Parts: sequence; C-alpha cells; structure tokens
Amino acid sequence: MTQIEQVLVVPRSAVEAVGMFHGLVFDVDSYLEKLFAADVPSFMPRPEAEQDPSHKQLIPYVLIKCGEKYLTYVRGKRAGETRLVGNRSIGIGGHINPVDSEVPLFGIDYREIYETGVQREVDEEINIEGARSDRIVALLNDDTNEVGAVHLGVVHILTVENENVTRNEQMITQLEFKTLEELHAVRNEMETWSQLCLDGLEKLAAK
Repeated sequence: MTQIEQVLVVPRSAVEAVGMFHGLVFDVDSYLEKLFAADVPSFMPRPEAEQDPSHKQLIPYVLIKCGEKYLTYVRGKRAGETRLVGNRSIGIGGHINPVDSEVPLFGIDYREIYETGVQREVDEEINIEGARSDRIVALLNDDTNEVGAVHLGVVHILTVENENVTRNEQMITQLEFKTLEELHAVRNEMETWSQLCLDGLEKLAAK
C-alpha cells in the first residue's frame, strides 16, 4: 500500500492574524513567531492540502547567491509539481515532510523540523561544494493562481563561496548562475514566485 505524503501546513487564519499580503513581506519575525507557535503547524496529507485553501503549505524557497550572481534553472518533466514544469526558477525547495526519527511523540518543535527539512531539501536537489550561510529574508504569498493559493513561501538566501553547484535531481535542468541583469532578461520565462522574488531581489539581498 502506497504511503500518502504528509506535508507541513499552517491555517490560513494564522497568516491572516498577522496580516494577509500579496507578494513579499519582510517583517519575517512577526509571522514566523505566529506560524511556529504551539498548536499552529501540523502535518496534512498532501492530496488534501492541495485542495484546501483554508491551509497553507509552508514551502522553503531558497535563493542561491554567489557574489553578485544567483542560481537559476528550468523545471524539467520530472518536477514534483507538474503545474510548474517548463518554468524557469530561482528558488530551490519543496514540501516539508515528517521524518519518523526526528518527530518526538510529545513537545514537537516544528521550527526545528522545518529548518532540518530545508537543509535536507536543498541537499537532495543540488550539491554544493564549499562553505555556505543561510538566512530567512522574507515570506512570499500569491493567491492569484491555484498553486499559490495553497502554499506560503519562506524565502531564504543561501550564500555560497563558489559556483561549484551541480544538480542531484533530474527535474533540474539548465542549471547556471546569472547576474541580476541576465535574470531580468529571462523574467518572462519564470514561475510567478521567482518573478516576485526577482522584482524584490535587491531588497532581499540587503536583509
């Protein structure tokens, strides 16, 4: 029997309690304090979560920065989110799933589970050689399409010391670093979340 994927979600009402928004919001601490409060996050079967706009799936969206360049790629046919196949992206990440060995029976620290999940997700998708540093710089929301309506992005900037980054998954194609100018030249090829991040990239990098 196939096991149904469980994904980390928060009630939409928890976001609304701080303030619903469109695009990027930079007051990260106010939101994360609420979203990771006791009894707010939970795991939900993914098929159910994809059809339930009363909950938001928390998705790390990690921008990889080296010097003044950012990593970009095109989502191939093996992408987990079929609605995004063929789109260019500047975000690495995906759903946060429970790992039995990391989830205690009592006193679950969802923030810790999230942070561990982010590291695991990045390392599953790409291979980074050398030192790295990671920081959360914004939250991202777009309710204007069916994908965005059930997801909430947590935008990270992960700074690497060199461009020795390779793919670990077949869904990642045309992997390369581009300057801000080069990214703006291909903006119309990007998925909505990447367009929103690109438009605010200079402010994100300054956080």
